[in-house]
Amino acid sequence: MCWAHPCPADACLTIAARLPAEKPDTVTEHPPQIHWTENGEAHSARWRAEGGTPAPKRVQVVDDQTPADLAYRLACEGTALLWRGDFHNARQLLQAMARRADRKPRKTAASAADAFHLHRQAQSQRARTLGMLLLPFEAGHQLLLRRAPDVRAACQEACGPADDAYVMSLRELQGMVGAHEWRKKGVEIPVLGARIHPYYGVFSPLRGEYVDLVAGTPLPDTSLAFDIGTGTGVLAAVLAQRGVARIIATDQDPRALACARDNLARLGVDHQVEVIEADLFPPGRAPLVVCNPPWVPARPSSPIEYAVYDPDSRMLRAFLAGLADHLTPGGEGWLILSDLAEHLGLRTREALLAMIDATGLTVIDRHDIRPRHPRASDDNDPLHAARAAEITSLWRLAPQPPQPD
Repeated sequence: MCWAHPCPADACLTIAARLPAEKPDTVTEHPPQIHWTENGEAHSARWRAEGGTPAPKRVQVVDDQTPADLAYRLACEGTALLWRGDFHNARQLLQAMARRADRKPRKTAASAADAFHLHRQAQSQRARTLGMLLLPFEAGHQLLLRRAPDVRAACQEACGPADDAYVMSLRELQGMVGAHEWRKKGVEIPVLGARIHPYYGVFSPLRGEYVDLVAGTPLPDTSLAFDIGTGTGVLAAVLAQRGVARIIATDQDPRALACARDNLARLGVDHQVEVIEADLFPPGRAPLVVCNPPWVPARPSSPIEYAVYDPDSRMLRAFLAGLADHLTPGGEGWLILSDLAEHLGLRTREALLAMIDATGLTVIDRHDIRPRHPRASDDNDPLHAARAAEITSLWRLAPQPPQPD
């Protein structure tokens, strides 16, 4: 069975989604509920949505007899569709709805930035509409529909235990099952000669060019390195394989921390790498600090998209601002960044260089590589021109030398 794994188009980074701050212990949490009427009776169940999307207010029960045109119209109007038919027919209905969504004409963009914002708007609307097809689950992640597969392991990995019944979108389930398959199979990393196994909610290193940059750039020192926002742990593993004696890898997403520890143990380098929870930098200084932040300065539409979209370049600015204070004398910071934002008109090269200069840093060198992913040559992509021109760079940064009095 082939499952779609819906990820953002630029899901190539390893920085995991940022989580909201914990609430005080005095606040009693009540899981969100979804309510509907069926056969003249009122029903309710727990509502599950990874991105925190609120439960739909209008719910209509549908089944194998529901026409795709009607389902699509109801979903566009904001009515959720609670499925009560054959599971395979639900998948076919979702595909039919997707075809109708994809037939919507594209608006003409006046600039690259306008094209990007229109594309994001269309993506968001499409995801919202297709996310209206819902499935009912019993306790223990049991999906009791005709011809339904056993999805308990995938849901358990993504959501943890389920002690009661709940409702979740079919698209969300597809993402969980797809992530479960990736986690089992892993992603081949040629420079490691091994596979990385991403967890649900932690971005897969599917685009290998930034990994190749870290694998090929001369090391300033092999005693200690910090890997900021480690995600799957792939860059920490590359540094360990290259002979760095000790690496401290940070992240603030529990899924990413667990994922990195698992991968590093699988690769047999966990004795070299300490994975800790931290917002950017760990305590202390290192001769090498590596960071692969989100590449596009735009607002994410869901928590997981923080791996791709960095509003107002907040993480980039924070990394640059704190880098000098975490480098030993003669140390280097490696900033891995695509110039896609520049080709989209979202950030200029001059603005990036000004950010670097304003934080007391200087550019020692820059190593560039062109992308190899299929979208770079897909002229049907609305952002094709920007993707075709994209270059990923590893910027070698160091504190500016002190100015003479």
